[in-house]
Amino acid sequence: MRFLTKLFRFIFVPEGERAKAAYVLLVILIAAFFAFALDFPNYVPRFWKIDFKLGLDLKGGAHLVYVADLSSMEKKDYAQAMSGLRDTIERRVNSFGIAEPNVQTAQVGDEQRLIVELAGVTDVNRAIAMIGETPFLEFKEERASEETQAILEAQKTGERTMEDPYFISTGLTGKYLERSELTFDQTSYKPVVNLNFDADGTKLFEEITTRNVGKRVAIYLDGVPVTVPVVNEPISAGQAVISGDFSVEEARTTVQRLNSGALPVPIQLISQQSMEASLGQIALEKSLKAGIYAIIAVGIFMIVWYRIPGVLAVIALLIYTIFALAIFKLLSVTLTLAGIVGFILSIGMAVDANILIFARMREEVRSGKRFALAVHDGFARAWPSIRDSNISTLITCFVLYFFTASLVKGFALTLAIGVLVSMFSAISVTRLLLKVSISEKFGKFKFLWYH
Repeated sequence: MRFLTKLFRFIFVPEGERAKAAYVLLVILIAAFFAFALDFPNYVPRFWKIDFKLGLDLKGGAHLVYVADLSSMEKKDYAQAMSGLRDTIERRVNSFGIAEPNVQTAQVGDEQRLIVELAGVTDVNRAIAMIGETPFLEFKEERASEETQAILEAQKTGERTMEDPYFISTGLTGKYLERSELTFDQTSYKPVVNLNFDADGTKLFEEITTRNVGKRVAIYLDGVPVTVPVVNEPISAGQAVISGDFSVEEARTTVQRLNSGALPVPIQLISQQSMEASLGQIALEKSLKAGIYAIIAVGIFMIVWYRIPGVLAVIALLIYTIFALAIFKLLSVTLTLAGIVGFILSIGMAVDANILIFARMREEVRSGKRFALAVHDGFARAWPSIRDSNISTLITCFVLYFFTASLVKGFALTLAIGVLVSMFSAISVTRLLLKVSISEKFGKFKFLWYH
C-alpha cells in the first residue's frame, strides 16, 4: 500500500517544471475534448456537427465522360484548351455545392476526353444538366464573298459540309469572358446581355472590331447565332452586347449560365453511369475496423515493450487520432479508400518517433545518466532522425499529390496531415506526459518503463 501511495504521488502530483508542463497538457486535453466532440458529435449533444466528406468510391455518385471538339484550333493549343475546360467545369459543379468533384482530362487515341466524377450525385440526368447547360460562347466574323461562294459550291457536291459558309471563328470564346449581366435596351426596353471580357479578351475583341468596321460580327451560343450586329467602329472597352428576342427569364438564365462558366471548347457526352455507394459502405466499414485494429495492435506492442512510456505513447496516439480526424473535417478533406489507407498507415508512423525516443532514453539510462537527464537527452538525440524521416515522407507526399492521378492524391494528403500531426503528438504530447507523470524518483523503478 505504501508503494502504491508513493507511486501515486510520483505520477499525479506535479512539482516545479512538472506543474508548468501539466498546465500546457491540460490545454491540449481540453482541445482534444473539443476535437473529439467534432469527430463524434453523437456522443456530445448540442455540439457543432460537420459530416466527413466521402469520395465517389465510398459515397456513390455520377461518372460522366465527354469528348472535346478541338477541330477549330491548332494541336499545340490542345493542352491549354483542355486545362481551361477542366477548370471551367470544376467551377461549374462547385457552384452547385458538390463535395470536391473529380475532374480530369485524358487522351484516348486522337480524342481529348474530359472525365467528371461527382460524389453524392446519384441522379445522372441532374449531373448531365449541371455540365451540359453551360453554353459555348463564340464570336465569328464574315468570310470574304469569294470564300463564301467557294464553300457553297463545294457543299452542292457534298464537300465541306461541316463548314459555315458565311462566318469564320475569330478565336474569341467564352474562356475570355470575365462576367455577364442582364440590362435593358434604352430604346426598345428589351432585355439584353452585356459581356465583359478580361484583359486578353479585350485586346482580341478590339482587334476583331478594328478589322471588321462596316461588317457583321456574329455572336454564337451553343453553335447557334443569337445576334449578328454590324460593327460601326472599333471597340476598345472590352464590352459586347447580346441582343435578340429574349424574354427576361431567358436573358437571366443566359447570364447565370455564362457566369457559371462558359466552355472554352464544345463538348459531347459519350458515356454516363451512376455508381452505387453500397460497395463503398462495406469497404468503409472494413477500413474503419482495420484502423481500430491497427491502433489496438500498436497500443499492445508499445505497452508490452515499453511499459509505462508505452502507455503514455498510446495516450498520445489517441490524441493524435482525434486531432487528425478533426483536421480532416475542418479542412473538408474528401476521404476515399486510398485516403483512409493513408491515414491508417500514418497511425503506425505516428509511434515511430516514440520508439526512437524511448530507445534513446533506454541507452542513456544504461550509460549511467540520471533518469530526468536521460529523458531530456533521449528526445534531443532522437529529434534529428525523426525530423529527417518525416521530411522525406512529406516530400514524397508532395510529389504524389501534385504529379499523380486524383486517386492517389487522397492517399498523399491524408498521409501528409498524419505525419504533421504525429510530429506534434510524439514530440510535444508524449514529452509533456513524461514530464507530468514521471519524477526523478520514478527512475528507480526501471522495470516499469523498460524490460
